[in-house]
Amino acid sequence: MKPQVKADLAMLLVTLFWGSSYLFMQMGLADLSTFNLIGLRFGIAFVIAAGIFHRRLLRTTRNTLWHSLIMGAILFGVFAAVTEGVKTTTASQAGFLVSLTVIFVPLLSILLKNRLQTRVLFGAGLAVVGIALLTLNESLQISLGDVLCIAAALFYATHIIVTGKLAPQSDAIVLGVCQLGFTALFGFGFSLLAETPQLPHTPEAWLAVLVLSVLCSAIGFVVQTVAQQYTTPAHTGLIFSLEPVFAALFAFLLNGETLTVRGYLGAALVLLSVLIAEIDGTRLFRSKKQNASPLPERNLPL
Repeated sequence: MKPQVKADLAMLLVTLFWGSSYLFMQMGLADLSTFNLIGLRFGIAFVIAAGIFHRRLLRTTRNTLWHSLIMGAILFGVFAAVTEGVKTTTASQAGFLVSLTVIFVPLLSILLKNRLQTRVLFGAGLAVVGIALLTLNESLQISLGDVLCIAAALFYATHIIVTGKLAPQSDAIVLGVCQLGFTALFGFGFSLLAETPQLPHTPEAWLAVLVLSVLCSAIGFVVQTVAQQYTTPAHTGLIFSLEPVFAALFAFLLNGETLTVRGYLGAALVLLSVLIAEIDGTRLFRSKKQNASPLPERNLPL
């Protein structure tokens, strides 16, 4: 099996884990508070990742720690918003709304004076229609949970852009591991200020914390870092766009969640907008054309 195929399969597995995370967040919140859950999730993930890469962590520089602090703060914003958001929205809706990250990344890149592509503008417009169908009720009001999940997508887009600027300046794996630790510190810190930190009391809550920590965070971030060295950004983006589909699938199979007909139409438009923003059709067409075997030349009779 080719390295790229293995990498794509690994990324698909990571996407499957992340798709399940919304449901497990809801399970964990039945026994734990928001910041407490974040602290436990990323604390355990940091211990596991640090154990795997302990030798590389010995070479951590002050610059890397500073950058990982910045990234950890933004990542905490992502998970504080989405974890609080899933309290008042469904796991399937949360998955589709957080996938708007793909739309927000190029929109935010305008601040860096990058040119916005037409397909991204079209995808953004389609996403707005999809969000309206997915989230607005009969009174044309949107729930707080949906707003928080959209905010999480905005935070995550910011995290991606900042990571793109800071990662080349440090050891990417050390940076990734340290950011998990800082995210955990922010979680425990806010939990001490606003909540009463505690360990899970039920088997279901322990299951949720361990799945979120081990599969979705520790293994997810490590596998993503390694796998992306052997596949293309286009493949990565396309595979990650399946996350809301997996979120809806897990929510249906394990929790019996369903959407209304209007909700499914909105979800389909959000997913379509993500695909439109992610896939450059003209580049794909040119690539296929360049890879096509040229027809043999024929000598015409004079």
